[in-house]
Amino acid sequence: MPAGIAALLALKSFRINQEYERGVVFRLGRLQATKGPGWFWLIPLIERVVKVDTRTITYALDSQETVTRDGVAVRVNAVIWFRAFDPAGVVTTVTNWTAAIVQAAETAMRDAIGQSDLDQMLKDRTIINARLLDLLTSRCNRWGVEFDAVEIKDLDIPPQMQRAIAKEAEAIREKRARIIKAEGEQEASVKLTEAAAQIGKTPGALELRRLQTLTEIGVEHNSTIIAMFPTEILEAAKAIAGPKA
Repeated sequence: MPAGIAALLALKSFRINQEYERGVVFRLGRLQATKGPGWFWLIPLIERVVKVDTRTITYALDSQETVTRDGVAVRVNAVIWFRAFDPAGVVTTVTNWTAAIVQAAETAMRDAIGQSDLDQMLKDRTIINARLLDLLTSRCNRWGVEFDAVEIKDLDIPPQMQRAIAKEAEAIREKRARIIKAEGEQEASVKLTEAAAQIGKTPGALELRRLQTLTEIGVEHNSTIIAMFPTEILEAAKAIAGPKA
């Protein structure tokens, strides 16, 4: 019988950790060591072990309703990626560490949104993500937890604010279109002025441009065009033909 009890105790003291698991060993209530992956032994009735999963955990935070720095009520949610880098710290400093991380992340998200304007949230979320990551890192590193990334996923704003943003964007686009059109007209006027000055230096150039324009109109539109020729062209033709015999 004693041999059977000894064998049973030996089997109960034999433990195995997976590659991603770490075992925090306590001896008579005091922290003893952290056992890595593979098999290890415990002293029966004296030592106990708490296993910690060191893989990265992905968690989608619930939508939080908060107010931005410029007074706009929004609903946001985010996704966090975190893992336990210090298994002994995770076990000895916080109870139910995953729930504690989630609560800390939700609080930090409200704080980060409250420090940001709505325009910043819409245009540059990377700054808010970095701010949120810094808040969580400063709060949770002492628990033995580190964050790989924090990303704001969805942002819901009131319908009236959506309409105001749409009107603002439309006004900005209209302003940009008018500026581009005015710049084009300015450049065209400069080119036309240069062309007029060049044509004015050459006699008959204006009439040649007029004939070219008539040719282009005739090609584009299948119609009969009646054009009045100025007397200068007729006189030039007569001079070229010479006096009659």
